[in-house]
Amino acid sequence: MQTFKTTLLGATGLIGGHVLNELIEDAKVSSINIIVRRKTEIKHPKVSEIVIDFDDEIAFNNAIEPESIIFCALGTTNKKVNGDKDKYRAVDYNIPVNAAKFGLERNCETFVLVSSMGANSKSSNFYTKLKGEVEDRITSLDYKNLHIFRPSLLLGDRQEFRLGERVAMVLMKTFSFLLPSKYKAIQAKDVAKAMVHASKKDISQVKFYHYKDITEISNG
Repeated sequence: MQTFKTTLLGATGLIGGHVLNELIEDAKVSSINIIVRRKTEIKHPKVSEIVIDFDDEIAFNNAIEPESIIFCALGTTNKKVNGDKDKYRAVDYNIPVNAAKFGLERNCETFVLVSSMGANSKSSNFYTKLKGEVEDRITSLDYKNLHIFRPSLLLGDRQEFRLGERVAMVLMKTFSFLLPSKYKAIQAKDVAKAMVHASKKDISQVKFYHYKDITEISNG
């Protein structure tokens, strides 16, 4: 049986936590390097936790498991950075882009990125513009298999309470039948399941996944 080594960024987040669980349960995954800013309580024989300062590029590069599948499912919020757009960019742009660059240096062929519905580097909205810039930069790199997931509103239990998202969840559930499929809310665990499943495929291209693609893969 072919086995896979993996590197995961964002293991403590909503999608990343589900990705971690999927990887742990997957018999084809032999090892999981989780790269974190501070120690966690995650313990499993498959899991190696590497605590780094993400500004230390040498440590960041060394933390990526050579020839592994890289999953990048991290992100911040305005609340966490106190509205500082430079700090926001340092997390949501610098870390994914550096992970992708260093991954190539470590002979990784597959990169799986959580982006966002509406990502567009020409957008006037800070968030969607930033996500688009990340996509543009990473798609310019020479990955054999690049999987970019663009979910809309994520459903699931967050550690952090977000009033705006709670309101949006209620509205989207109520009026989901009126929305085009790609704008529909989706369970974070379904996104994670689809990411892990898709990551094993040799697609030799860049592929974008929206609501319909994600649900088909997670239910398949």
